[in-house]
Amino acid sequence: MSEPDTIANPDLEPNQALALSAAAESATASALLADAEAAAGAAAPAAEFPGEVEMTLVDHLEELRRRVLRSLLAVVIAAAACLAFVKPLVKLLELPATGVRFLQLAPGEFLFVSLKVAGYAGLTLALPWVLFEGLAFVLPGLSRRERRLVAPAVAGSTLLFAAGLAFAWSALVPAALRFLVSYGADVVEPIWSIERYLDFVLLLMVATALAFQLPVLQLLLGALGLIDARTMLGAWRWVILISALAGAVLTPSTDPVTMLLLGGAITALYLIGVGLVALTQGLRPAPATSS
Repeated sequence: MSEPDTIANPDLEPNQALALSAAAESATASALLADAEAAAGAAAPAAEFPGEVEMTLVDHLEELRRRVLRSLLAVVIAAAACLAFVKPLVKLLELPATGVRFLQLAPGEFLFVSLKVAGYAGLTLALPWVLFEGLAFVLPGLSRRERRLVAPAVAGSTLLFAAGLAFAWSALVPAALRFLVSYGADVVEPIWSIERYLDFVLLLMVATALAFQLPVLQLLLGALGLIDARTMLGAWRWVILISALAGAVLTPSTDPVTMLLLGGAITALYLIGVGLVALTQGLRPAPATSS
């Protein structure tokens, strides 16, 4: 019943007419408020996920296939480019092995070594593009808060990967080679297979670069609220044990010097990650309290 109807009806008393009019206005306001809340609820997911696109499972799989193929193509192109300069790369990798002679023990051994070195170098050079393709695939499904973590995580991961390669090249590889060469220098002459030597160097460098990603993983877990700095620091005994085991597993030569250096580096990286998580928690604004 509308307000004009209530006023025009002579059978209703004035108080009843006013009450019915107020009820009609209240119902109209409630309907408008419900419509506004529904519109806000529909707009909230769009604001929280600004890049979300409705796609079927087949469309997702097709996009994933395209991005994987483009990533593989980038790796192949970078490896082919590195193959043209593979001899200088091999000579560069031979520099830490002072006083060691290298031999080709089988026909075509150096050819396969060249392909392997070019593949590792191509993968390293194409890694930024591979990361870009991966982020472009997952970014539309991330919220605004998760998107703010992407750029620092990618930048930190790239820097730590380069730092891991530099640490392995400048510290781990020379220390391991000095120990291995000097251990039997008075008994045997160091004449090594070029394939075995490069397998050792490349695996050690890649394993160290991957181990250097630990602070980024800790920072992401802390930023998402899955773990805090106090809990991480409380597990320091387990960290030392796991670091020692990781040093033993990731070191191809299993010599004690390299294992200790790599295990110590992993422990130091973990403590750096704890400090970063504590810093981000300290900078995080405190939740507002209601009076």
